[in-house]
Amino acid sequence: MKNNKIKKSKLSNFKNKLDFWATNSEEGGWNISSTDEGSQKMLENENEKQIKIQTGTEVVDDFVIDEDTSDDERMIVNMGPQHPSTHGVLRLQAELEGEVVRRVKPIIGYLHTGMEKTGEELNYFQGPTNTTRMDYLSPLFNELVFSLTTEKLIGIEVPKRAETIRILMTELNRVSSHLVALATGGMDIGALSMMIFGFRERELILNFFEKTTGLRMNHNYIRPGGVAADLPDGWQKDVEEILKIIPEKLKDYDDMLLDNPIWKGRLQNVGILTTEECFAYGVTGPSLRASGYSWDLRKSQPYSGIENYEFDIPTLNEGDVFARWRVKVLEIFESLKIIEQAMNNMPKGPYKVQDKKITPPPRKRLDESMEALIHHFKIYTEGFKVPEGDAYVAVESPRGELGCYIVSDGSAKPYRMHVRGPSFCNLQALPVIMTDSPIADAVAAIASLDPVIGDVDR
Repeated sequence: MKNNKIKKSKLSNFKNKLDFWATNSEEGGWNISSTDEGSQKMLENENEKQIKIQTGTEVVDDFVIDEDTSDDERMIVNMGPQHPSTHGVLRLQAELEGEVVRRVKPIIGYLHTGMEKTGEELNYFQGPTNTTRMDYLSPLFNELVFSLTTEKLIGIEVPKRAETIRILMTELNRVSSHLVALATGGMDIGALSMMIFGFRERELILNFFEKTTGLRMNHNYIRPGGVAADLPDGWQKDVEEILKIIPEKLKDYDDMLLDNPIWKGRLQNVGILTTEECFAYGVTGPSLRASGYSWDLRKSQPYSGIENYEFDIPTLNEGDVFARWRVKVLEIFESLKIIEQAMNNMPKGPYKVQDKKITPPPRKRLDESMEALIHHFKIYTEGFKVPEGDAYVAVESPRGELGCYIVSDGSAKPYRMHVRGPSFCNLQALPVIMTDSPIADAVAAIASLDPVIGDVDR
């Protein structure tokens, strides 16, 4: 049985909430600072312990815990898997003592996609159609990491234009993914306007994706050897519109939430996750950077030429739900910087390698050349063979380190494929940020990790 001790930071949050309501109740004529039963000094049982916290120079009585609570006074409840605020088919088995969560156990597997095993039955050319569906909020990152791993095994480099298009598309995908996180996280807390605003701005990016790839999600656009098609005519105008509108809307978000006392009261000092705990549980991405540790694979292990772009890595030190929300907002600004640089410095040239054994010929060539028709047929039916060996490549997805490990036996299909999903690792920290916290904070804690269950049940 876990120790019944509540973290000081969480106790401080209880005290802040009580102070907030007590202060704001004066105008309404309420009086919740004291009760008819008097203060909590009447505790005499040796099994009961009164926890005190330091606020300034004054020690304040704040919470009372019975350390000898029997199991009969606790109950186990299930949250999910059919629950709108678990962000997918996630089941949480929570042990409650009153309204305080004492233990919580995430139970996964309800989505049971088996995409890694499926990937071993598809050839390398078909691979992106499978991996793109894992993290369905950032599908282009899944395609990118699979393509980079395949290219590492083959030993090829894609053209500069293809690299720049990849950076442009994935950073736009990062913005759209963070907008969903802000929108759904706001709705979970009760900020319904945030849900409307976040999806409204995301629509700009999805419209551009649809124009470029033909689909709004699950694009199969980034493929081994480059990208499936060049950017459409007039793409600069669409990107300029995104770069103009989204920063303006982000300021509206800040005006609505940043200094909102209810928003801050629900998020600050809630679900604290320290840097050491992130290291212990393999937590990466915004959740790690919100704990004060500046780690981003775009800087530490750059890929696709992203080391040539100027951008910063936002970090905060609080490690709470508020910090994880704020880091995502700041990262959108940095991604917009990268998008603007990619747009202004888009090189000319081919958008995929000119090796007929790896990339299919342009469709217009099929009516002109029998050789092109044969290459097209063989690539789409048999794929291409990859030399024996193994390779691991990781990229910085909106949720953290997304890695792909492939073992090749020299055939046209991966012998083994494993994906290091950031949501899977980040979800391990859920018991840390939920334990010894009010059940009312559970939804905020889940939303702050931004899990995508398709990235968990692979």
